[in-house]
Amino acid sequence: MLAVTLLDAMRARGAELQVDGIGGERLANAGVTVVQSNAGWASMGPIDALAKIPRLLAIGTRIAAYLRRVRYDLIIVVDFGAFNLRTISVARAFGVATPILYYFPPGAWFDNPKRARNVAAVSDPLTAFAHQRDFYRSLGLPIGWVGHPLVSTVAPRAPRPPAPRDGGVVALLPGSRASELERHVPRILDAFAILRHRRPAATAVISAADAAAAAAIRHDLSLRSPMPVTIVESAAEAFAACDAAAVASGTAVLESALTAVPTVAFYVLSEAQARIARRVYHRPFVTLPNLVLDEPLVPELMQEAATPMALADALDAALDAPDVQVAGFRRLREALGPPDSLDRCARFALSLAQP
Repeated sequence: MLAVTLLDAMRARGAELQVDGIGGERLANAGVTVVQSNAGWASMGPIDALAKIPRLLAIGTRIAAYLRRVRYDLIIVVDFGAFNLRTISVARAFGVATPILYYFPPGAWFDNPKRARNVAAVSDPLTAFAHQRDFYRSLGLPIGWVGHPLVSTVAPRAPRPPAPRDGGVVALLPGSRASELERHVPRILDAFAILRHRRPAATAVISAADAAAAAAIRHDLSLRSPMPVTIVESAAEAFAACDAAAVASGTAVLESALTAVPTVAFYVLSEAQARIARRVYHRPFVTLPNLVLDEPLVPELMQEAATPMALADALDAALDAPDVQVAGFRRLREALGPPDSLDRCARFALSLAQP
């Protein structure tokens, strides 16, 4: 998504682009020649990633060698530090001198000096977050910041009154990975069933990222008593229809907040993954709106706290009193940068390209 919107903005500035890339269907539909599929690369935490490391190391080395052979005007890498940072570091070691834009440098909230220096040594980083900008600059490292591109692409919807006391529409966003669907879908459907005992006229829309996700959701629904749940194809479609949302922690929480949808965030890892996460991450918040504002604007229900009852309680409260969150979301939008942030990102990228 981030790569596609950046390419669209670069073209909107009149750039004629011929683009090769690593990715899948969404990049291909945006006119990118996909030279390497990333299907199956995603992993949830270090344990899940271990089995994929040898293959990704081999692919990264091959891509670095490819970048040495093929002349480009600009290389753009997006997030995914475990793969991208190593790949461009090897490319530099192979003698690749092409400008490299690191769009969304990794570890925005970890404040890791070693990683920041590694990123700055091999690329021109452009962050979406003022926090990461300030951290890099505190180390004397160059970094660009022109705001978060979602500010330009996600518009706030018109204000809505609180939902009827016996009803309301809730959006359920369980995530897209198979492990997320397995852990999250039964939980949020149980939460919706509890909510319907309190609000008999309540309905739900649930977002499926692809056909496989839709099939998994339909299977879970088939095991339950019939409920008024509609499966939709995108987060945007779900947010447009709802009065409040329960969203698996990630970029979708930021999208929900920028759309001005009262939101409850949740996430459940395996217990082994959760133990690792607790050892390496020590900030008081997890979701992007709360991190950006440094306050608990969006309720966060993580791991054992993400019970169906707790999710139902939080959704019930969001349906009853949306105004406090919505006012905070206006402050969030201001903190994330100017309305033309995406165009500024495109200008930054084009300024790096070799003539």
